[in-house]
Amino acid sequence: MADSRRKTRLHNHRRGHRGEWLASVALMLKGYRILARRYRTRLGEIDLIARRGDLVLIVEVKTRPTLIDAMEALAFTSQRRIEAAADLWLSRQPDFGRLSVRFDMVAVLPRRWPVHVENIFHGRN
Repeated sequence: MADSRRKTRLHNHRRGHRGEWLASVALMLKGYRILARRYRTRLGEIDLIARRGDLVLIVEVKTRPTLIDAMEALAFTSQRRIEAAADLWLSRQPDFGRLSVRFDMVAVLPRRWPVHVENIFHGRN
């Protein structure tokens, strides 16, 4: 039983890394620079941080069978943790005052190009 859980966890871990890589490629092709992958803080984790000009994307990557499944997988509590980690990352940027921030999601779906969903949720004001 423990062995099958370990295999499932490893499979999900690999699928997550592959999804983040595909999401990174999709964003780079749109002209974004990837600043961080799996940015971890004590408050939460951000899958990808991307930037184009003064726009910073805080990106949650979801690998799911459908776009609806991916969108439903982004729970309110996850959003709060992502916001907290984003606040911490932003506070450490020397040009913080110039930056616009947007919370996006990239859905990695079977046999299709990743779907970039802009403004999946709005951060605290």
